[in-house]
Amino acid sequence: MSVASEYLQLQRQSADELVRQHAPLVRRIAYHLMGRLPPSVDVSDLIQAGMIGLLEASRNFTTGKNASFETFAGIRIRGAMLDELRRTDWTPRSVHRKVREMAEVVRQIEIETGSDADDAEVMRRLGMGAEEYHQVLADAASARLLSLSAPDDADGGAAFDVADGDSLSPADSVEHEGMREALVEAIGGLPEREQLVMSLYYEEELNLKEIGAVLGVTESRVCQIHGQAIVRLRARMSGWHEGQEKEGKQRKGSRGR
Repeated sequence: MSVASEYLQLQRQSADELVRQHAPLVRRIAYHLMGRLPPSVDVSDLIQAGMIGLLEASRNFTTGKNASFETFAGIRIRGAMLDELRRTDWTPRSVHRKVREMAEVVRQIEIETGSDADDAEVMRRLGMGAEEYHQVLADAASARLLSLSAPDDADGGAAFDVADGDSLSPADSVEHEGMREALVEAIGGLPEREQLVMSLYYEEELNLKEIGAVLGVTESRVCQIHGQAIVRLRARMSGWHEGQEKEGKQRKGSRGR
């Protein structure tokens, strides 16, 4: 066996071992995502997509990277699962529309009052009863709606995509970093309970039932709080995107003079 062939064989063995060791990570991420997806989504589809992501991660990981393999693989696994959800988007357009309308009302109220939008005022302006309002919040928490890294698409949906910082141009990198800073600021401005739910779900990776136990509320209530946070963030980040568009137009205008 040549040196090159031996090296390639060792690489394959190393990749196979990484896949075997981290297969449970795929299931953990899949079931965590399922906590905010409707029953129509098959967890086995997510696991299958995640295993492909894990396999790709095992082949592309180099020990020279700052991140551990688990961190590196987790990003690839989630990305593969979200690609699968994007490919088979199950969210009705009416759901996208209602959440978009709610976010706009929340934004207007917060501009007018300078404080967090009150549930009762949001319901009043939308002409919604409590039951419909809470259903929209649940939809916001479970659907592919939250557009924090990209503007809405033509159908009112949203991108899951978070750009790869290594592949961005210098100008895009500045904008991407600005978006991250704006998002951090927006999350920091959420009401305390909404901040806590976002932290427990996205950072600590607790599921809705576990978060309910921490807060002493029902799982459905956690879903509502999560939805409120998403709608509020969507409203606040839409203002940031508009500001970026205005700045871009101003820069183009000044260059054209």
